[in-house]
Amino acid sequence: MNEDQAAGQERVFRAVEREVAVMFRRGRARSAEMSRLVHPQLEGGVAYSLLAHLYDVGQVRVTDVGCHFGVGKATISRQIKALEELGLVAREPDPQDGRASLVSLTEEGGARYRRAHEARLASFREMLAGWEPVDLSRFAELLARFNESVAAAPRLADPFD
Repeated sequence: MNEDQAAGQERVFRAVEREVAVMFRRGRARSAEMSRLVHPQLEGGVAYSLLAHLYDVGQVRVTDVGCHFGVGKATISRQIKALEELGLVAREPDPQDGRASLVSLTEEGGARYRRAHEARLASFREMLAGWEPVDLSRFAELLARFNESVAAAPRLADPFD
């Protein structure tokens, strides 16, 4: 690769990094909106993601939820406790291991999540209504590929070590 090609490639990587940062920033804000749609007392965007995960997997161990999100048991337990206090999530002892807890959506939690999710889908349909179906399909493929790359990437090293 010559110098011009290397410079061009660097510009592209910087453009991708910038756009991904914008997408993540807007995604966090949107996720916080979604959490408030589920319940007005929910703060931050983690709640919506947590409810979505529970909706997808059903009843699951608290520790497995923490692993899914890459956070410790104490952090995920605080999040689940807040959802539990609002009546959106139920926790019960794991019959296989009395030291562990299983967590799942309550009927109200599932209904509130579905309503918020439908509103989110409607918003996506509106935002992307002008896109050609082939472009939407390719975009979905590229996002899936990107997410696979992110999942497989090693954690960032601390530059100050």
